[in-house]
Amino acid sequence: MFRKKRYFLLILIILIILFHDKLSFQNVQKHGNAFIQQVEQKWRGVRTPELAGVEGQAVLIMDRDSGELLYSDNGKKKMYPASTTKILTALILLERSSPDDTVTVGDEVLLRTSDESSAGLVQGERLTVRDLTAAIMLPSGNDAARTAAVYVAELETGTQQSPEQAMSYFAELMNEKAKKLGAVKSHFVNPHGLHDPDHYSTAYDMALIAREAMKLEEFNEIVGESEYAAAAQGQGEHLFQNRNKLLNSSGEWFFQGANGIKTGYTEKAGYCLVGSATREERELITVVLHSTEQGVWSDTVKLLDYGFRI
Repeated sequence: MFRKKRYFLLILIILIILFHDKLSFQNVQKHGNAFIQQVEQKWRGVRTPELAGVEGQAVLIMDRDSGELLYSDNGKKKMYPASTTKILTALILLERSSPDDTVTVGDEVLLRTSDESSAGLVQGERLTVRDLTAAIMLPSGNDAARTAAVYVAELETGTQQSPEQAMSYFAELMNEKAKKLGAVKSHFVNPHGLHDPDHYSTAYDMALIAREAMKLEEFNEIVGESEYAAAAQGQGEHLFQNRNKLLNSSGEWFFQGANGIKTGYTEKAGYCLVGSATREERELITVVLHSTEQGVWSDTVKLLDYGFRI
């Protein structure tokens, strides 16, 4: 009787996952018992032994090509995304302008707080959308994110706006885009990710957003760079260093095949990282939310190693 109940439960679980996560019947045939074990673990929300010791409060692995969810623990739990928010900011900037368009930095950069991350932009300097994207993604410039919001808002509306008006308008674009991508458990109120109780997402939603952003050639190339030189008219050259330690070939957390994507930290959000790597024509996206300073890197490496093994 127990075997029959277990067999019925497994069939029910597989059918639910097939409908809701869009996994194909071929996956069941291909992975056999391993797939059934994975489904059981996913249903129960239990970490596998290979991922024991992960410190992030919400983690997942997604196949970039198919969008298949390979592993998730609290993947749809409401969390604060910190600067991983900037993935969506850069996505909207690149989708609504051209990489070679020129952006003039305005007084929005004067809104910076003393302890926030900055790209060192100066009011009045001009740089391309491509370079502005690098300023957003590599050094995690909140100043660059604000400039992007103002630029897009004024481009879309055809009117000059205050930084506050522009960022409010841009937040509406962010929420529209998120919902369009299926990231329905997210809500954004700013382009940079500084803490706000009404600015939240989930690991799953951030993976969906990152997957869409990585489809853009400019975005893909920029987030895979360890550093980026930008020649800003009226200011000289900026050299943006990537905060993503997965890309540092001489560092402790270098991961062979890593190609992105974005770090994040606030006191409320903890240490966050949306990672990406390729290996043997497979590309994975990982999300770690609310981990520790070192744990965010060890968590991501564990997730990538596990994802490439299954």
